[in-house]
Amino acid sequence: MSAWLPTAPCTPQLCAPRSGGLRRGPFAASARLLAGVAAVVLGILLVPLVALFDAGLRDRLTRGWTRTVIRLFGLRIRVEGAGPELSSGAPGGVLVVANHISWLDIPLIATLYPGRVLAKSDIRRWPVLGVVAELGGTLFVERERLRALPGTVRDIRDALRAGSRVIVFPEGSTWCGRDQGRFTNAVFQAALDAGADVRPVRIGYRPLGPAAFVGDDPLAVSLWRIAVAGGLTAEIEVLPLIPAGSHPDRRSLARAAQGAVAGAAHTAVAGAAHTAVASDSANRPASSVHQCANSIPAPASSERTVV
Repeated sequence: MSAWLPTAPCTPQLCAPRSGGLRRGPFAASARLLAGVAAVVLGILLVPLVALFDAGLRDRLTRGWTRTVIRLFGLRIRVEGAGPELSSGAPGGVLVVANHISWLDIPLIATLYPGRVLAKSDIRRWPVLGVVAELGGTLFVERERLRALPGTVRDIRDALRAGSRVIVFPEGSTWCGRDQGRFTNAVFQAALDAGADVRPVRIGYRPLGPAAFVGDDPLAVSLWRIAVAGGLTAEIEVLPLIPAGSHPDRRSLARAAQGAVAGAAHTAVAGAAHTAVASDSANRPASSVHQCANSIPAPASSERTVV
């Protein structure tokens, strides 16, 4: 693993507890899991067909599919601050950037902003899913090869110039949701070069623990933890658009986007912690999980990059 790759100090043991809160019984959890996985598989099988439709219909179908997947896994969806382009049907050409907590982030973003996701190049070599990802317009980054990064930036720039909506998780690794990593600068250069707006988005889950997909957490364990957990809510907060040309360089643009997401995240976490204390329903203080993102040295296995 390259030393320059982003890592997070969060671990499944501290950030994704398997006890506490509402829980479904084994039968109900199994039904949720089977329904969710079936919806995912059906969507994957239909990708080649949907790719033949016009962009507007593809977006509507994608939104409906991803919303169905999230709900079948037992999560409610809450949206705040929807931008005007959601209702006006304005074209893409926007770089959508968000914090990264779980594999659920990808379908959650797509419930509002279907687009071309930036993913690690390993996915291209996966059986079946690799072909599906390419058919779906996925952009790939070779995370182990720093020299390949300029080419990835050019690909994102060209997609933005063509009017595509590009979804990126600039932290480069999943975090527990109590805190977040630094946004890398490279993808913001693509927005500058393309003259594209940037749309920051905050992703959150309540409670945070079950949805967190961090460290060396196996996907199967994460799927079951989500299926078992009851009362989960997936949150997506659409933050004010950062217009093209409003920042002189990629660093200041990255800082502006990260600051917007971090500010919204801290406000949400503070509100959740206040509610938990007031109701005396939390089994673990919020600060004990927050600490895992600040004071624990990151082990080599702590990296979990979904895209």
